[in-house]
Formats: sequence, structure tokens, C-alpha cells
Amino acid sequence: MTQLPGLLDTEAIRKDFPVLDRLVHDGKKLVYLDNAATSQKPRQVLDALSEYYERYNANVHRGVHVLAEEATALYEGARDKVAAFINAPSRDEVIFTKNASESLNLVANMLGWADEPYRVDHETEIVITEMEHHSNIVPWQLLSQRTGAKLKWFGLTDDGRLDLSNINEIITEKTKIVSFVLVSNILGTVNPVEAIVRRAQEVGALVCIDASQAAPHMPMDVQALQADFVAFTGHKMCGPTGIGVLWGRQELLEDLPPFLGGGEMIETVSMHSSTYAPAPHKFEAGTPPIAQAVGLGAAIDYLNSIGMDKILAHEHALTEYAVKRLAEVPDLRIIGPTTAEDRGAAISFTLGDIHPHDVGQVLDEQGIAVRVGHHCARPVCLRYGIPATTRASFYLYSTPAEIDALVEGLEHVRNFFG
Repeated sequence: MTQLPGLLDTEAIRKDFPVLDRLVHDGKKLVYLDNAATSQKPRQVLDALSEYYERYNANVHRGVHVLAEEATALYEGARDKVAAFINAPSRDEVIFTKNASESLNLVANMLGWADEPYRVDHETEIVITEMEHHSNIVPWQLLSQRTGAKLKWFGLTDDGRLDLSNINEIITEKTKIVSFVLVSNILGTVNPVEAIVRRAQEVGALVCIDASQAAPHMPMDVQALQADFVAFTGHKMCGPTGIGVLWGRQELLEDLPPFLGGGEMIETVSMHSSTYAPAPHKFEAGTPPIAQAVGLGAAIDYLNSIGMDKILAHEHALTEYAVKRLAEVPDLRIIGPTTAEDRGAAISFTLGDIHPHDVGQVLDEQGIAVRVGHHCARPVCLRYGIPATTRASFYLYSTPAEIDALVEGLEHVRNFFG
């Protein structure tokens, strides 16, 4: 069995994830390669969730009793952990949402209701890319339809990278917001943030980055990214479902209007008008995802205990090995970069004329979990003339043996459809 150069003790790490011990389909060992959809959860996170509900469960920011104060401390403590994890200048720049989709929708709606100089209207333009997840396409389409703003996008090269050859024509003085993915969930491409941000800043446009496939896998520094907003989700980084994050520059959050109204986000309410709490609470109407935030904080503790640099190096070596092994499979075509350079730990591919759904079903019968379909990125499939792909995606607990199992499984698929 191939060994990676001692980057992570995956054997020890895997013991923290109970589900990885599961046997499926008549005793076959689970090979979980669907981490871009959601990661598995370590015992440390499961224990934190259980402990919260068993000992501290209460609403936050409302009561004066001991449980309410303890729950509030845990919830706000999770905000501190997120702020440190992404190197945010202030904890008040961290907004909790239910997922990255809600975070991106929040940005779009804030700009749609904003006053000048941030307001998006019929005289302005919105820029996205062809490789976006639907969560970073549809909100901007809705905003464009509602305001009359022109929606523009960067296309893709044949090898799965952004075509920035016309960057000065795409991002212009009319551009209000440029929103793009840091790491593609379908292509695995790591995008050139610096070049895009530089051009956006030249014309005074805001920048929003979808970091859903980046935050779980690499060190995150929102200050180094020089973006105005960064969105990501907790469930892809060992945390629970139901918790997302929107980071925004404090001066923007102070100026932009809230989108959701309700309890907690207000200072005063009369029958005639209301005033709002400062950020981040201005954007967190109602009872927030308290336990989920606590779970995300525990996930961050877990990832920090291993080291994001080590996780990144492990996944890079693993992806390099996977690209090499998959190249040995006849009729297999990788959709996206065909080298490990500047790519994340997700690889999408087609296998001859075998439909990806059939590939996924036969792999599942062997205990191998992958994702099939268009991965909420249908424009990418249209760009490359394919109905769907099979996607294998890796994480800190993934091993070369699992990639070997995938390759063997694909050989079985080929023989099955012979």
C-alpha cells in the first residue's frame, strides 16, 4: 500500500470519526470520498453538541439565569474561535448564518437594499464566474432581475481555469460587486484571488469570496485575501449542519442595512420605526443556531490541534497521488486541471460513455461513496458538453488505500458495463 510522506497520522485521526468504521452492503468497509458535499464529524464535535444540550441548553442574549449566561458565553466564544481561525481583525465582523448559501444571499440582499455608494441598480454591473456553485449564481441572478443590474461572468479555459484574458472588459467602472469561488467544488481549481481583487480595487468594486471549499482545507486569512466579504459553511469542515459564516469588513457592516428583521437584531422598536443593533447582531435576527455554533467552535479546535498547514500538505500529496492513479484508468477523463498544482482535493471525471449515475451506483455497491451529478454547478457541465460527472473528494482522514480502492472500483465499473 502506498504511503504518504508522514504528513499526518491518518490512522490515529480516523479513530476520531466513528462513521469511518461502518460496514455497508454486506460487510464492505466504507470508503468515504464525498467530502466536498459534507465532511464526517469527529467525536470531539459530537461530544460538544451532546454536552451543550445536556448541560447548557438555553436561548442566548436574553435571559439572566445561569443557563442563558452560559449558553451565551459558549455561543460568543464560538464567534471568537471563528474570528481567530480566519484572522479577522474584529470578532464583530463574524456573522453566523445557517450555511454559505444564506451568507451569499445575505450579501446580495444587503447590496440590493443599500444606499449609495453600495447600492446595486440598473446602472451598475455584477460580476461572477462560470465555475460558481449555484449558491453564488442564483442570488446574483435574482438581484439582477430585481434591480436591472447587468450580470457578467468570466468564462472557463479548456483545462478548467478562469479565463481572465478579458478581465478589464469584464470588471469595469460600472462593477459594484465581484463574487467568485476560491476553490471550485466541481473542478477543484484554486482561483487567482490576487489578480481579481487587484482589478476590482482599481475600479472601486466590492469583492465577495465563496470559501466553502477552502476553509476546511487550507489556512484562511481574510486580511490577506483583501476581500470585502468571505462566506463559508461549517458542515464541510468537521462541524455540524445548520451553521454558516459570513465575514464582512466592519465599516461595510456598519453601513449596510439588515435583510432579516426580528428579535435580537434591534435596539428599539415602536409602532412607527425601529433602530438596529450594531453588527454582527444586526444580521442575526431571531434565535440563532446556538448548538451548531458551539459545534463549529469544537470543529475549529479539532482542526487547529492538527494544523491547517499539515492538512493542506496531506491533501496536496493525496490529490497528486489520485491524479496519477486515475490517469491509469482507460477512458477516464478528468474535468478540470489534470495536475495537482493549484487545485483542491476534489476531482471530477467521466468514464467513457458510462453515465456518472451508473458509475456511482456500482461504486456504492462496493462501499465507495462518491458524488454524481452536476454538483450544483450545471454551467460547468454545459461548458464542457457533459451531462454530469463523478466526483471523488478527500479530507484529512482520507488515505492512499482509499484511492486505490476507488481505482479498483472503477475497473469493476468498466468490466460491469463492458
